[in-house]
Amino acid sequence: MSTINYDIMNIKNQLCFPLYAASKEVIRRYRPFLEKLDLTYTQYITMMIFWQDKKMNVKELGEKIFLDSGTLTPVLKNLEAKGYVKRYRSTEDERVLIVELTPEGEALKERAADIPKQVAECIDLSFEEAQQLHNLLNKLLLQITE
Repeated sequence: MSTINYDIMNIKNQLCFPLYAASKEVIRRYRPFLEKLDLTYTQYITMMIFWQDKKMNVKELGEKIFLDSGTLTPVLKNLEAKGYVKRYRSTEDERVLIVELTPEGEALKERAADIPKQVAECIDLSFEEAQQLHNLLNKLLLQITE
C-alpha cells in the first residue's frame, strides 16, 4: 500500500503561490505612480511595448505581453481614447488590426521614465538579487511558453 505525501499540497510548497502573490504586490507598487499618468498596469506594459516598437498588429502585441485579443481590446480602446495609440485595419488584410503609437503616446514615455526606478526603490532587493530574479523568471517564461 502506497502512502501519499500530502505535504506537497501545502500552499507554502507551491511555486505558483509566491509567484502569484509577488506579482500582485509588485503591481500594487506601480499603482500610485501610474495613477499620476491615468494608466492601469496593463495599459502601462502595453505602452512600454509601443515605446519600443511603435507599430504592430494586435496578435503580435498579445504575444509580446501574453494577453489575448479579448483582454487587449478594451485596453487599446482606452489608450486610443486617451490619444496614445491609433487603431486601423491593415490595407493588405482587413482582418488584421494595426495599432500605432501617436505623438502623444510617445510624449508619455518621458513622463513615465522614472517609474521603473521609483518602483525599484519600493522593493527591498539588491541590484544583483533583482537581476537574478529577472533572469529566473524569464527562463521560466521561455520554458512554459514554448
